Order: sequence, then C-alpha cells, then structure tokens
Amino acid sequence: MASMNRVTFRATMAQVSVPASSANIGPGFDSLCIALDMRDHYAAQILDDATFDVDVTGEGSDDAGFKKDKNNLVIKAMLKGFEFMGAKPTGIALRALNVTPHGRGLGSSSSAIIGGLSLARALVLGGDELLTDEDVIALATELEGHPDNVAAAYFGGATVAWMENLNEHASEKSVGRAVKIHVDERIKAIVFIPENHLATSKARKLLPESIPHKDAVANTSRVALLVHALSHRPDLLFAATEDHLHQGYRAEAMPKSAALLKKLRAAGVAATISGAGPSVLVLHTGSDLDADDIIHAAGAGFTAKKLAISAQGVA
Repeated sequence: MASMNRVTFRATMAQVSVPASSANIGPGFDSLCIALDMRDHYAAQILDDATFDVDVTGEGSDDAGFKKDKNNLVIKAMLKGFEFMGAKPTGIALRALNVTPHGRGLGSSSSAIIGGLSLARALVLGGDELLTDEDVIALATELEGHPDNVAAAYFGGATVAWMENLNEHASEKSVGRAVKIHVDERIKAIVFIPENHLATSKARKLLPESIPHKDAVANTSRVALLVHALSHRPDLLFAATEDHLHQGYRAEAMPKSAALLKKLRAAGVAATISGAGPSVLVLHTGSDLDADDIIHAAGAGFTAKKLAISAQGVA
C-alpha cells in the first residue's frame, strides 16, 4: 500500500466507460467470461468539501434501495482503491449513466466496481504504478466475490479467471487472477433480456454440493474446447457451450429463460444462460439477417439486443 505522503490527487475530472459482461459462457462456471459492447459511463472528481455528491441516471437508478450516497457501489470501489493507494479524499462527486440492466446476469455490479477502481486510479497522480492491473483484479474480486465478470469488464474480450493463494504455507485468503484471451472477430452476440430479476445469491443456492463424475469430465472437455472455439474455431461454439454443471440446476428459478435456452439449442444455436441469469446469451458468426431470424424464432417475452464483443475493457 502506498504511503500517504506519496499521494496527490488530480484537480480535473476523470471519466471511464465499462462494458457489460456475460460469465460462464456455458461450461466455464466462475472462470470464463466475455465482454459485451454495452457500456456504463462514470465520471468523478475530488471535492474539497466532506460530501459525496452522487447523481445516477439510466438502468436501475429508480429502483427502491438504489444507493446515491457513500454506499453507492462505485463510491465504495473508489474508496477501496484510494485506501489501497494510501489516499483519503475529503469528498467525491460522481456522475453515472447506467446502460447495463441490473440483476439480469450481465455484470452490472462488476461494471460499477471496475468503474470505481479505475476512477480512483485515474484521480491519483501515478495511480497506474500504485494500483496495478493485478491489484485492480484482486481488489475487484474482494468486492464482487468472484473474479470472472470483473476480469472481462476490466480487460475486455474474453477472459479466464481463477482464485490463487499466493503463499500455500500461509492462512491468507485467495486472490483473484485473470488473463485475457483473443476472441475471433467473426463472433457476435445476441442477448435476450427478460423483465424479471434474479439475484446471483439466490441462483447459487440452487447448486448441489457435488455432481456426477461424468458431468465433471464433460464440462472439463467443453471448457478446454470453448477457449479454442472463442479464439480460433467459432464453428465449434455450439458443442463448446454445452454445460452439465450449473444451468440445469438453476432452471427452476428462471423457467422462461430455461425454456428459451432449450429451444435455441434444439435449433443448433450456441445459447447459454448469461451469468447467473436470467438473460440468455447467444454467440454466432452470422449476418444481421441471421441474427434477426434467431430473434424471431425465440418468440416474445424478452428484449433482444444484437451486440458486438467488446475487445476493449474499461476505457
């Protein structure tokens, strides 16, 4: 952690944008994630007054319980980043435009966390040295509880994330780690977004303590194949996105999403539940007309968005 006398705040405003993200991509539970070109926008400045001036517009801003004070998730992430760098701002002004739907499995909380940490780094002179990429992922994982979405939000493209104990002989907590993998430029996405929300915590409670050995083997092979399919062989995406680990167990919490997933995969479409759901992600290499055909075949009940894969993470 940086010492207090090394830290100087910038006088100007900092601005960042952060992509949405879709975790798991089928078999890659808590490890694989892909960034989607739907971006939240954040701007912040250090204040001389001891106040948190927070203004949020867009998705989720009118929800009951949405925090517009020091308990706002972007502010909490900023303060964690400042603390790590040895900085303590008197006050913060934050402006946010939320585009990513909340509670739909598209990484809205990870966007806020990565946005906050990135703003903190940008508002400190020498912040890039005081708060490295590895530090950002580790701190973001502490706030989010898992590293997959924060990794894709930060790096863009597709990411592989994992938890690592830096000292196997110590009793310290594991830290989040991640690497970016190349995504074939032909791959595009469609996201089917339902009206209903689903809390990640609720979805996780539906998972069993153990699974059959054959299912573990199947998922291991699919995860390995998925990395190759994403980077070099998109024609293998349908086989690579097959999951035996989590989607079936969570179906009861999102029956309409589960039915859409089953319908799309029966038609040979590489569809998965996005994160913990209830949105459904489709990866494809077709034209706009092909995407329209998939959307038409899906039927009503969802808002469909055609999205590019975001090669860039936080910017």
